[in-house]
Amino acid sequence: MADYDIRWFTPAVEINLCGHATLASAYVLFNILGFKKNELKFNSKSGILTVTEKSGLITMDFPSWKPQRLDEYEESLNEILGDVEIVGVYKYRDILVELPDEAAVKNCEPDFTLMKKYFDKMIITAPGKQVDFVSRFFAPGAGINEDPVTGSAHSQLIPFWSEKLNKKNYMPCNCLREAGRFGVSR
Repeated sequence: MADYDIRWFTPAVEINLCGHATLASAYVLFNILGFKKNELKFNSKSGILTVTEKSGLITMDFPSWKPQRLDEYEESLNEILGDVEIVGVYKYRDILVELPDEAAVKNCEPDFTLMKKYFDKMIITAPGKQVDFVSRFFAPGAGINEDPVTGSAHSQLIPFWSEKLNKKNYMPCNCLREAGRFGVSR
């Protein structure tokens, strides 16, 4: 049973998951409004989200959304991403596009107007040099061309890379925030 309901909105639409806003809401409940338990449950469009507080540290258990490979995808995808090499295309909530390397993710210059015609949300990702993987998240259909750090994208990225790297445990994140990249440490 949930303690509270939670909803999130971008400048253009309602979305089904927003990690940062959930953690911020939990912070307010724990630290300002005096929520007494150390575990808080939110009812959301993504199901029950559990947030815990221990010694001032607030953590959230994100849903796990394993994206499935798409054998066929929009031909305009290459044009949208600026004629980059595409290793694979997958989807759960968002289109997930695997690129060959970190440089391809960093240097990608998408056409947001064209992207918005075909996709609401898109993740591009590749193996990292000093981290397991890097990614960028685009949501022009939701009114945000690029979101520099998107927790909800990791609901797809973690199961994707866990299988690809045959890895079940990750160390805490090492954020590479330049150009919207986000890496997970080895």
